[in-house]
Amino acid sequence: MRVVNGIRTADPMAHASDISTKTLTLQVTRMNCASCTGRVERAVSAVPGVTSASANLAAGTVQVSGTAAPDALMQALSDAGYPVPEVTTDLAIEGMHCASCTGRVERALAQRPGVLSASVNLATGGAQIRHRAIPGLADDLARVVSQAGFPSRPRAGDEPARRQAAQAAEGKALRWRVLLALVLSVPVFVIEMGGHMVPAFHNWVHHTIGMQTSWLIQFALTTAVLFGPGLMFFRLGLPALIRRAPDMNSLVALGTAAAWGFSSVSTFAPGLLPPGTAAVYFEAAAVIVTLILLGRWLEARAKGRTGAAIARLIGLQAKSARVERDGAVSDLPVDAIRQGDTVHVRPGERIAVDGVVLSGASHVDESMISGEPLPVEKAKGAEVTGGTINGTGALVFRATRVGADTMLAQIIRMVEQAQGAKLPIQALVDRVTLYFVPAVMAVAAATLVVWLLLGPGPGLAVVAAVSVLIIACPCAMGLATPTSIMVGTGRAAELGVLFRRGDALQAMENVGTVAFDKTVTLTEGLPELAALEPAPGFETAPLLRLAAAAEAQSEHPIAQAILRAARAEGLELPVPERFDSMTGFGLAARIEGQSVLIGAARLMTREGVELGALAKAGAARAARGESVLFMAVDGQPAAMIAVADRLKPAARETVAALHAMGVQVAMITGDGQATAQAIAQEAGIDQVVAEVLPDGKVQALDRLRSAGRRLAFVGDGINDAPALASADVGLAIGTGTDVAIESGDVVLISGDPRGVVNALALSRAVMRNIRQNLFWAFAYNTALIPVAAGVLYPLFGLMLSPMLAAGAMALSSVFVLTNALRLRGLRPAMAEGPAGGAGRAQPVSPSGGKAVPA
Repeated sequence: MRVVNGIRTADPMAHASDISTKTLTLQVTRMNCASCTGRVERAVSAVPGVTSASANLAAGTVQVSGTAAPDALMQALSDAGYPVPEVTTDLAIEGMHCASCTGRVERALAQRPGVLSASVNLATGGAQIRHRAIPGLADDLARVVSQAGFPSRPRAGDEPARRQAAQAAEGKALRWRVLLALVLSVPVFVIEMGGHMVPAFHNWVHHTIGMQTSWLIQFALTTAVLFGPGLMFFRLGLPALIRRAPDMNSLVALGTAAAWGFSSVSTFAPGLLPPGTAAVYFEAAAVIVTLILLGRWLEARAKGRTGAAIARLIGLQAKSARVERDGAVSDLPVDAIRQGDTVHVRPGERIAVDGVVLSGASHVDESMISGEPLPVEKAKGAEVTGGTINGTGALVFRATRVGADTMLAQIIRMVEQAQGAKLPIQALVDRVTLYFVPAVMAVAAATLVVWLLLGPGPGLAVVAAVSVLIIACPCAMGLATPTSIMVGTGRAAELGVLFRRGDALQAMENVGTVAFDKTVTLTEGLPELAALEPAPGFETAPLLRLAAAAEAQSEHPIAQAILRAARAEGLELPVPERFDSMTGFGLAARIEGQSVLIGAARLMTREGVELGALAKAGAARAARGESVLFMAVDGQPAAMIAVADRLKPAARETVAALHAMGVQVAMITGDGQATAQAIAQEAGIDQVVAEVLPDGKVQALDRLRSAGRRLAFVGDGINDAPALASADVGLAIGTGTDVAIESGDVVLISGDPRGVVNALALSRAVMRNIRQNLFWAFAYNTALIPVAAGVLYPLFGLMLSPMLAAGAMALSSVFVLTNALRLRGLRPAMAEGPAGGAGRAQPVSPSGGKAVPA
C-alpha cells in the first residue's frame, strides 16, 4: 500500500485519476454510533464506482474500494452529514522569484483532490493549504510543488530560524555572484561602450587589438558571465519554458540568450546576416545579468529585514531556566520544562515560560509582549509570561503553559499566519500575473517581427525585443502586497496588536463604527460596592452577609465586588443550601431557610417583586453611571445594591482619538439605560445599546450595522465570542478568555483600549503602503514596456538600451521592498501606558451619547 494523491491505495500502480480499482481510507467526523456507521457506508456506496465500503467507528474512518474519484466520495460524506475534517498544511517552498511563480504553485495545489484553498506567499516563501484530512495528503502536496519546479517540504517548528538561515545563505551566494559578474562585465562594458562614448578610445582599440579580437574578448567574458554567475537564470528559466510555465528567470534567459546569440553570429558567422548589419551586444547581455543579480542581492537583503519582527520575537525566548525537581534546583533547557514544574527566576533573568507566582515579589518588564512601558508588580498569585524580564526581585513560579502553548509561542504563530495570508486586494494581481509573462513574451516576439520588417536592421529589432523581455517585472507585482503585510504585521506585533487573520488588515481599514463591550474594555473590570440601601425593616449588615453568601458561588465581577465588601467587614458567610444562576437576570439562592433573589430590575419584575422606593434610589445611582442590582428576601424587596466600575483612564482618550479618525463609537452593555447613558456621556460615546442579555450581543451588532458602516467589536469574555465572530472585524482583548481570543480577528495583547486606535492606524498605514506598491508595479510595467518596444524611436530616434532596462527592472523590486520597509518605522498612534502621557489624542466635543433602543 502506498500514497497516491494523498490517498492510501492498495494498488502500486494506482492514481486518483486512473480507472483502476483502488482502496481509499478517509477520516470522518460526527460518526458517534453504530447507526452512523451504517449511514456512512450507505452514503459512499451510493457513489458510482464504489465496490465496497467499511466504516470503523473506533478509528473514525471509512475504507472504500472501487474507481470512484476522491472528491465525489468526500462530497457524498458531506451531504450525508459526516464530512471529512478540514486541516491546514504549511509548506516551505524554494525557488519562487516572481508573481508568476506563486500563481503556478497555487494552481498546482488547487488541482489536487481534497484541497479547498491554497495561498502562496512570495515574501515568506511559503504556502498555506486548507484541505480535507486525507492520510498522506500533506506529503503529497509538497511533492506536487516540487514536481512543478519548486523544491518544497512541510514546514518545521523552527521554520522562521531556518528561513533566516536560508536567506542569509542566499544573500551570501548572490553577493559572490554579483562580484564575479561585475569583475567579468566591466571590461566588456568598457571595451564596447567606451568606444561609443570616447572616439579616441575606439580608435585606440581598433589600432591595437583590432575589432575582431575585441569581439572575441567580449565573447569570452560574456560567456563566462552568462554560464557562470548567470547560469541560475538558465537553470531555472529554461525548464519553466519547457513546462510551458515561463517566469521571470525565463524572460532573463531569453533576453540575454538573444543578445548573446545575435552577437555570437556577428562574431563568428557574419555572412549569415544581411550586409552591414553585423553588430555585437555582448555588453548588454553581461550587464543585464550583473544588474539583475545586483537587484536580487539587494532584494534578498531587504527580504531578510522584512522578517525582522519574527526574528526579534524568537529572540525573546529563553534558552534555559532554573527548575526545581525533587528538592534540587538545576539549569534545564527550556524545552525540558514541563507543566507544573517549579521555576526559580533570579533578578534580571528572562522568564522562560508562562506561570503563576508561588513566592517572592518583583517588578517585571512586559513591554516586549504587551507594549506596557512600566514594569508590572508581581507577587504571590500573579501571572507571569514567558519572554518577559524580571526586575530586581527573585520569583518562584509554577509553570502553567509550556512549549507551543505559551503566550509568546502563540504570538509568533499568529504573526506568521498573518504574514502568510493573502488579502482580497491581491486578487487583481493574481489575475494579471496569470497571463503576464506569456503576454510579455508575445509582445517581445511582435516587437522583433515589426522591427525586422520596418526597422533599419536586425540589430535594432534584437535590442528592442531584448529590452521588452528584460524590463518587464512581475517581481514587483508579486512582492507589492506580501512584503507590506510582513513588515506591517510584524511592526503591529511589536506595538501589541496581533492580526490573527491577514485579511483583517484590509477589513479594519474601512471600519466606520467601533462597538465596545463595556466591562474590561472600557472599564477597569474591578467594580467596588458603592452602596447597599436596605428597605424599611431590613438592616445593612445581615443583608450584605446574605448577598455575599449567595454571590460567593458566582465568578461575575459584580459578585466579587459584593464578596470583597463583606470580607472587608469581617462577616462570616453561611453556605447556601441551594443556588441557581439565571444568565442575564441574576441569581436565586436559599440560605439559612431564607429565599434570596439578587439581580436586575427585570428579574424582580419577572418574579413579581414590587420595588417601590428602591426603584427611585436605583435610578439616582444609575444616573451616576453605577450598575444597580436589587435584592429580595422571601419575596419582599430588601435592598438596592449599587456597584461602581470606573472607566479606564485611557477610555476618554481612545474615544476622542477614534472620533478624530472619523470613526463612531458605540457601547454594548447589560446595564440599565440610565447607567449606560451616564457612562457614555462621561466617555463621549456616540451610541449606546443597553440592557443587552449575554446572548443578545449579536443582535445588538445587527442594529448598529444598519447604518451601513463597517463595524468592529471589542470584547474579552466567553459570551463575547459570538459577537467577535459576527462583527466585520472582531478585536479581542489579550487579557481576556482563550475563547474570545480564538474568535477575534485582531488581538490587543494589553488590556488598554488605545490598542484599538493603534490597530486602525496600522491597518490604514499598511493598506496605503500596499496601494503605493501596486501603483508603482503596475505603472512601471504599463509605461516602460511600450518604451522598451520602441514607440519613441519614430518620434525622437530614441531606443531604450537593454542595460537601462535591466537596471530599471532591478530597481523596481528594490523600490517596492524599500517602500514596504518604511513600515518598520511606524510609531503608535496612541502610546499605551499611563493615561495622559505621550500619545494623548486631541479631544473633540462628545456627541452626547445618542441612545439606540435595546
